[in-house]
Amino acid sequence: MHLTVAGTADAVRQAMQDLAASPLFAKLDEGSRCNAEIVLAEVMNNIVEHAFATQSGEIDLVLENRHGRLQCVVSDTGSAMPDLTLPKGSFQPLGPIEDLPEGGFGWFLIRSLTEGLEYQRIGGVNRLSFALIQEQSPDCA
Repeated sequence: MHLTVAGTADAVRQAMQDLAASPLFAKLDEGSRCNAEIVLAEVMNNIVEHAFATQSGEIDLVLENRHGRLQCVVSDTGSAMPDLTLPKGSFQPLGPIEDLPEGGFGWFLIRSLTEGLEYQRIGGVNRLSFALIQEQSPDCA
């Protein structure tokens, strides 16, 4: 499945609804579907908030179900990751929301729910690739 999404919060919200209703997601077990929704929403919202903070652009998604595992490649032409490196995403104890560090809980979730997470920037394009692990998640409902 290939999907191009405008780099806005509204477009990401609509894309997530479309993905949830797609035949590709229907083939995933409930835990994998929930993981996919969490990870893809986190990734695309990070792109909107950070990569496209000072410019507009589109997010390109390539998703493939291989033997029940969702393989994902997410690309954009926004700003690069600081130091061309993914945030560590260490677990942060919950406290007041205004005290939560940037690159904290969202990247912790992304790292916890994926395998083979890789980031590259080539020719002005950010490329994040990963596979979703097959592990039960909390109920998405």
